[in-house]
Amino acid sequence: MEFSKIKGIIFDLDGTLIDSSHVWSDIDIMFLAKRGFEVPDDYFKMVSTMNFTQAAVYTIERFNLDEKVEDICAEWHDMAYDEYAHHIKLKAGVYDFLHKLKENNLKIALATASSKELYEAVLKNNGVYELFDFFASTNDVKRGKGFPDVYEHACKGLGLTPSECVVFEDIIEGITAAKSANFTAIACLDEHYIHDWEKMKALADHSFTDFNTLTI
Repeated sequence: MEFSKIKGIIFDLDGTLIDSSHVWSDIDIMFLAKRGFEVPDDYFKMVSTMNFTQAAVYTIERFNLDEKVEDICAEWHDMAYDEYAHHIKLKAGVYDFLHKLKENNLKIALATASSKELYEAVLKNNGVYELFDFFASTNDVKRGKGFPDVYEHACKGLGLTPSECVVFEDIIEGITAAKSANFTAIACLDEHYIHDWEKMKALADHSFTDFNTLTI
């Protein structure tokens, strides 16, 4: 990947910058087990593009739960917060790569389905929060990661155009959405989505499995 013509980098968070997918798998298991359900094979993938509210609505409808959206969101947040604030780490090579981007005067934005409380906690705990120039969440836009809204919001926040930005994503829906809006899309391997990896590599402009292999 040649970064010399790029002015901004937009990163997904979970599964791309941080090793957190296992946390959400565990939360899914515990949350649904408490209600007498096993996690369906497609559940994790289905909710991966959604913010908390969208995922709660989907979960209530799918499992016919007599619960309020806000209560489910609060339960998920409480289950996740301690992990984000204290335990979840950056993927290998991310810390150095982010610093290299800043040293080369590239703007950095986050485009995530996680809430502000969670992304602030994990980025601050790993010492990289101040490196970001803008934060965009799917909570800030109308549609989830299956659409380009959050990447366009991040791009606008950086004061750039899609053709000047690169999007790093670990899900095929994010790659597809970014490319539909004229972003350069880079696929990052996360083991939870390894079943989509060949399709992601074919669709993305570039792909990689280790941040330590990237050069600026």
